[in-house]
Amino acid sequence: MTSPTHKARTPLERFLGADHVEPEESVPSITNADPYIEREPTVAEFLEEFTPTFHGIAEYAYSLFPFLSWIGKYNLIWFLGDMIAGITVGAVVVPQSMAYAQLAQLPVEYGLYTSFMGVLLYWFFATSKDITIGPVAVMSQVTGNIVLSAADSIPDVEGHVVASALAVIIGAIVTFIGLARVGWIVEVIPLPAICAFMTGSGVSIAAGQVPKLMGISGVNTRAPTYEVIIHTLKNLGSTKIDAALGLTALVMLYGIRAICSTLAKRQPQRAKLFFFISTLRTAFVILLYTGISAGINIHRKDDPMVSIIETVPSGFTHAAAPEINVRIIKSFISELPAAVIVVLIEHISISKSFGRVNNYIIDPSQELVAIGVTNLLGPFLGAYPATGSFSRTAIKAKAGVRTPFAGVITAIVVLLALYALTAVFFYIPNAALAAVIIHAVGDVITPPRVIYQFWRVSPIEVIIFFAGVLVTIFSSIENGIYTTISVSFAVVIVRLFQTQGRFLGVVRIRTMRANVSDGTSSPDTIAKEVPIDDENETSLRAGFLPLDHGDGSNPKVVVRNPYPGVFIYRFAEGFNYPNASRYLNHLTETVFANCRRTNPSLLGSLGDRPWNDGEPRHIKDTGNDDRPILKAVILDFSTVNNVDVTSIQGLIDVRNQLDRFAAPEIVDWHFANIENRWTKRALAAAGFGFRTPRDGEAAGQWKAIFSIADLGGDDSPSAAIALGEKASQAVRQDIEAVDTISGQDSEKALSKGPSNSRLIAVQGLNRPYFHLDLQEALDATIVNAETKLH
Repeated sequence: MTSPTHKARTPLERFLGADHVEPEESVPSITNADPYIEREPTVAEFLEEFTPTFHGIAEYAYSLFPFLSWIGKYNLIWFLGDMIAGITVGAVVVPQSMAYAQLAQLPVEYGLYTSFMGVLLYWFFATSKDITIGPVAVMSQVTGNIVLSAADSIPDVEGHVVASALAVIIGAIVTFIGLARVGWIVEVIPLPAICAFMTGSGVSIAAGQVPKLMGISGVNTRAPTYEVIIHTLKNLGSTKIDAALGLTALVMLYGIRAICSTLAKRQPQRAKLFFFISTLRTAFVILLYTGISAGINIHRKDDPMVSIIETVPSGFTHAAAPEINVRIIKSFISELPAAVIVVLIEHISISKSFGRVNNYIIDPSQELVAIGVTNLLGPFLGAYPATGSFSRTAIKAKAGVRTPFAGVITAIVVLLALYALTAVFFYIPNAALAAVIIHAVGDVITPPRVIYQFWRVSPIEVIIFFAGVLVTIFSSIENGIYTTISVSFAVVIVRLFQTQGRFLGVVRIRTMRANVSDGTSSPDTIAKEVPIDDENETSLRAGFLPLDHGDGSNPKVVVRNPYPGVFIYRFAEGFNYPNASRYLNHLTETVFANCRRTNPSLLGSLGDRPWNDGEPRHIKDTGNDDRPILKAVILDFSTVNNVDVTSIQGLIDVRNQLDRFAAPEIVDWHFANIENRWTKRALAAAGFGFRTPRDGEAAGQWKAIFSIADLGGDDSPSAAIALGEKASQAVRQDIEAVDTISGQDSEKALSKGPSNSRLIAVQGLNRPYFHLDLQEALDATIVNAETKLH
């Protein structure tokens, strides 16, 4: 037993210092500390975690309506911020929603219906104050593809009926995912896949709008993007006067933004003013070109000079229960997965991004409830599928939104537009709306600097990114989505199956405290100024590094084998059926290469040996073989959360294999850093956690080492910290359960400890081969190995 204040060297330190361990008799005892017997988890406890309680049901119901947590605190200041943001977004969403409705192959009023229901319903269920729900470019493009495809299979059904049915089905699926609280499913879609999808979609949408921008007819904008670009270039000669409006509108949109951005940097005191001017540029350009269009078409309503929207009905004239039947569902069932994915990744990625920027956390599952309910109820007013909009969300955040209630203000603006401005909408030129779309989707294209950052972080994901973009351009948006997700998933699977652990060695390390340099000193001078902490328990210690320095540690550092015949193995990414065989094969191959068979004569004659035995035909005397015999294996479970039957069975097989290799000795198996009770239960069920006794040996006849904690007292670490003493005074206690400790020895050990402190075992004494950390595991391994020698 090591007393709390006695500075005794651990078995590992004695090994590193070439000290000798005297043999002791084996009767585990911790009479100077409270024992602890760890209880295994039960199936009843497992089921209890999933059994609903009244309190849990009440919390779940309350969590479905997050507005209840803040609506009671609503105040005038919040309202003013929400009103400014809501009006600003409303001025943007009206022209954008009409433009996006054309992408969806629907009359422009359906974009207004969609935007109204999105902003009106979302705030009831929102966990994000910034998100604006409504029609977006990519979802509108996907909806448009579905509407055109349905027109071929069910020509008697109008496009808006198909779009509304699609919204209801998407809403039902997403709502179910949210209510089941499995919003984490969106995490299977990585960032490069999202960026590839957005970039490819942006290029595809922009290319499809160029013919409308230029007034070119006869181009199939639903063909693959590369074909649209080729056909547009071939038909440039048929450009009409619409190009004058479309091109100048596009230049004006970019020009206003660039000028406002420059002026905001030069005049920071007016940055807010320039922000609002830049934000309202879409509404200003649409109003300007609507006036120009009205001026040249006022007397030519039947034969306008430029393509215009024409009649927009006032109010919710298409409000009705959505029509859903088998024929309609069959018309878009093949595109439904892509549509659901678009809704999920656009909304969740945007809400998470703005949550991080504005320092709040969103609930993905609850966000899916919000977007799902919006799509379920929106079609009753004629809405088509909606999701979060990046551009309008950014505007809303910068405008100073305070709560999700700003959506109600935006809904009022849209409502006024539906009832008071429909006559003005008649003259909106389609070329100007095309300019609005091109300008909007330009922001979703991933810039080169982000791609370069991907390359620095993970080069293989740049390949995934470009694969998604190219498939989108040369095939379709849907195929681009499937490609990026499939390839990303395949990379994860390959990494999981092909992962390989590392063998660790020991190195003595100490903490260094560097002086802060003013930047004028040379590296050599700085190095000389670095003092080394005093040799104490918090500074001088054992470190565990890969023997091959595969972690990038300094190759000049000499990493020693932990002990002759002892191997420390750290898993890289979990320990389950996909990688268990690879881990264990790596472990056994290394053990066989670095250890000799304990007693080769046990193999028997050549005819009795297994056909696949790796030993040579004639086994020579092992006297010239200086390799050690196998004594123990230490497994570092710091990266393992759960195990399964396959991995445990593989571990059992390897244990039996190594026992035959080490016979008549028995290989000890130690485990460090196990952080899951069910993992401990699984290992214990397989016979791990304690040493398997040999014939004639009692189960307790071996050295056991445990870690103990100091619960308090005048000399305890907690008291030292409270008094502001140095951290180096904190004491880490390792307890050795010696073979026999007499009552006199125990009293002597106790007399050396703090008079008012209480010690207790950290982990269960019933599993002595489950260790708190690698230090304790290796100490126990070395003590056991040296005890055998004596």
